[in-house]
Amino acid sequence: MNENVLREGLLATARSMAASGLNAGTAGNASVRCARGFLITPSGRPYEDCTGDDMALVAMDGSWSGPYAPSSEWRIHRDIFAARPEAGAVLHAHSSFATALACHRRDIPAFHYMIARFGGDSIRCAPYATFGTQALSASALTALENRNACLLANHGMLVFGGDLRHTLALAIEFETLCEQYWRACQLGTPAVLGPVEMAAVIARFKSYGQAQAANGPGLINPPPSDLD
Repeated sequence: MNENVLREGLLATARSMAASGLNAGTAGNASVRCARGFLITPSGRPYEDCTGDDMALVAMDGSWSGPYAPSSEWRIHRDIFAARPEAGAVLHAHSSFATALACHRRDIPAFHYMIARFGGDSIRCAPYATFGTQALSASALTALENRNACLLANHGMLVFGGDLRHTLALAIEFETLCEQYWRACQLGTPAVLGPVEMAAVIARFKSYGQAQAANGPGLINPPPSDLD
């Protein structure tokens, strides 16, 4: 995709993070893969004051260009793009419910089947490391093994998807699950789905949202999956 289009898309995504309640102020960051490396939101800049040209271009060796320095979390974004070829965009936010759980350093168990949306039967919480460090990036990559989202202890959430739109949607869905888990915990320890139950859900998610082949001319397709 044209780099200028990606710049505008990244800026729109960053602004949507605040509008959707994922972020406030200059906290959090987002990035998108491009031909020359990746574009990432600038460090410490209010997104409403930015233009697409303000998005920093970072090469995979860490060198960068642009009017402003890249987000201090550029290492996490770079390392996800390097390790996960399916990642087209990455989003990090200090959303309220994800951060509350992260401050308790809790994994999120399979209290709801939609946990499978993020790749497995739990969402892990990465151990704490100082923001902007290689140690935090390494911790995050471990928590993301076979997953596309994790919590960062005493910090927030981290999500990646195929493109900017997909990643923002996943982040909003992740924050909703964090809120639901937090609320469920107010009544005690929630019931958790077992390995067999979650294996069935994960198998069904492999075709969730995918185009389905028609039965043939004049034939009616079967009812859609009852996944939400």
